[in-house]
Amino acid sequence: MSVRKLKPITPGQRFRVVNGFDAITTDKPEKSLLAPLKKSGGRNSQGKMTMRYRGGGHKRRYRIIDFKRDKQGMEAEVKSIQYDPNRTAFIALLEYKDGEKRYIVAQNGLQVGQKVASGKGVSPEIGNALALSDIPLGTIISCIELRPGQGAVMARSAGTFAQLMAKDGKFVTVKLPSGETRLILAGCLATIGAISNSDHQLLVSGKAGRTRWLGRRPRTRPVAMNPVDHPMGGGEGRASGGHPRSRKGLPAKGFRTRSKTKDTNRYIIERRKK
Repeated sequence: MSVRKLKPITPGQRFRVVNGFDAITTDKPEKSLLAPLKKSGGRNSQGKMTMRYRGGGHKRRYRIIDFKRDKQGMEAEVKSIQYDPNRTAFIALLEYKDGEKRYIVAQNGLQVGQKVASGKGVSPEIGNALALSDIPLGTIISCIELRPGQGAVMARSAGTFAQLMAKDGKFVTVKLPSGETRLILAGCLATIGAISNSDHQLLVSGKAGRTRWLGRRPRTRPVAMNPVDHPMGGGEGRASGGHPRSRKGLPAKGFRTRSKTKDTNRYIIERRKK
């Protein structure tokens, strides 16, 4: 993993930091695993804008990712590590012994030619998917399920990982990337290793146009609006806007919005840090 700082030959490249793409082995995706991806521009089925500051961006095709790792008891070989425009992490193309190909989210250190597998009796090595009950304590894990068979939903973005802390009956204790410690059913699958592309957080776009390529439009600061548009709008001159809050008036920056009566609160041992 590495990043490159470009020479300042244009104003947009003066501060730009790009990914070195050292881990990438090919720039051609597997055609059988591509699907069309339609943009909504933040509009709903009536054509009304329901999400602001979305629109434009480069055309993409979706890579069908195997988050369930349900082809168990069969080894697969890592054929290539690829870039995915739809996520921050890199993806790995697997080819199973029966010839089937699948994409998975690549773990840090996953190499071309390496063999990976999932299911019971699999060794806890990088890229292998096991039930949480079969993983040794203290292991770094990622791509974690919340319900058995649901597919990975937690710790999937670049550089993230969780840690298995304890086992108690049908539950295990996992420390998540946010700092939250919670109970998860021991039958849920998780993949060994941290997610690839940990240098993603060091990237600098360098210019506003690059953000537009990603499909994000300019965001208007609430304090620059009128009182009719936002609770923090209005005032004479450069008024700071008082207490930070959302467009609907809910306090922001530190205010806890999680319901105190939410059913899954009993599984959370320690809340994430502020």
